[in-house]
Amino acid sequence: MKAYVFPGQGAQFVGMGKDLFEGSSLAKEFFNKANNILGFNITEVMFEGTEEELRQTRVTQPAIFLHSVILSRVLGDDFKPDLVAGHSLGEFSALVANKVLTFEDGLRLVAKRASAMQKACELAPSTMAAVLGMEDTDVEKVLSLIKDEIVVPANYNSPGQLVISGSVKGIELACEKLMEAGAKKTVILNVSGAFHSPFMQPAAEELSNAIKPRNSIKASARYTRM
Repeated sequence: MKAYVFPGQGAQFVGMGKDLFEGSSLAKEFFNKANNILGFNITEVMFEGTEEELRQTRVTQPAIFLHSVILSRVLGDDFKPDLVAGHSLGEFSALVANKVLTFEDGLRLVAKRASAMQKACELAPSTMAAVLGMEDTDVEKVLSLIKDEIVVPANYNSPGQLVISGSVKGIELACEKLMEAGAKKTVILNVSGAFHSPFMQPAAEELSNAIKPRNSIKASARYTRM
């Protein structure tokens, strides 16, 4: 069985997709189409922008989506998954790569999602951190003791690795307390907001309204944890 799992925000890097653009006429066609759909030259940011520019949610999400989906297209007949899955944003990449959604519809939804989440990020300083070497229940217990800031479990990645999400102060405080409680390591992630947390509720509502008229995807409760 062959499975493809598509990444979410945080997987971006400067220069992403440039090799595809330069080495494939099909990739170039999709990238140019994306520039037109988005209304700005995202390829310029992906190929030659700074890390800070690429880290902006409104850029990061479509950039990762494009890199994932266009790579699947360039693979051609070699891309024959028995199943596809995606983490967060990667769910959209998986749906388009597997041709459940068209490239155009998928990109427009991702752009809308990114814009909504960018606005949510700008409402309050927030971020995420990975916690390594600690039982999930122990992490949850430490977070429950933080009362004055919002900090919640976000992604249960694997045994011994849990990502938390919340206010900047809350994450900093949580990392400090988690290390004191026995975590092997905490790493603040290269993201621009507290994704998969209550901070994203305004974005969830905006995306839900964007999806409903299309009837191609039904909004669900999971989007409240964007």
